[in-house]
Amino acid sequence: MSGKKVLVVDDDVKVVEVLKLYLNRDGCEVVTANTGTDGLKLARETRPDLIVLDLMLPELDGFQVCRALRAESDVAIIMLTARTTELDRIAGLDLGADDYVSKPFSPRELAARIRAVLRRMPDSMLERGPSEIKHDDLKVNFPRREVLRECRAITLTPTEFRLLGIMIKSPGRVYSRAELISGAFEYDFDSYEHTVDTHIMNLRRKLEPDPNHPKYIITVFGMGYKFAGKEDV
Repeated sequence: MSGKKVLVVDDDVKVVEVLKLYLNRDGCEVVTANTGTDGLKLARETRPDLIVLDLMLPELDGFQVCRALRAESDVAIIMLTARTTELDRIAGLDLGADDYVSKPFSPRELAARIRAVLRRMPDSMLERGPSEIKHDDLKVNFPRREVLRECRAITLTPTEFRLLGIMIKSPGRVYSRAELISGAFEYDFDSYEHTVDTHIMNLRRKLEPDPNHPKYIITVFGMGYKFAGKEDV
């Protein structure tokens, strides 16, 4: 992680200082901001590799900042917030955040998750195998990070694309939540398995003609998820 630039946007000075200490120890260059407006400005000026973004910010909140960034960049974003409702988590991930960490949190654990996100860039796993896969009316082009259904482009977040790529390259194989966390997020914290469910729900909403009756991403009860194989067609 040495040499990576991380932008921390939080109005809690103590949180900023603790994170800066841990990330500096990992060799990161850390840039900080205490308002949403300053955070967005610094993100555009400094072009960080990853942003830790608090949800409750003065001037512009984390949702607004995340929405603005996703309109112009695929920078990795970890949302940091004291709000823990499912709707808040879904909203943050749906806007394009790669992960969602609730306060209070362990700085050591958050630093580990930041390392994991940074390690998966560039995405060597998705570079393996075919560069393009077609399944029914769905086409995924990996070098271009492009997803088309019925020739219409579908916009996925980096994490959604990664999860789809892992599953579609092995159709019919069942992936547990732990395997998807390891492959897509590169950490194994059991308490964050619900994050996978939220990303899967968002993927279905974007990919499936009828998300309530998915034909691409299938739930295997008691086991996990799979991309539809020949036996599912």
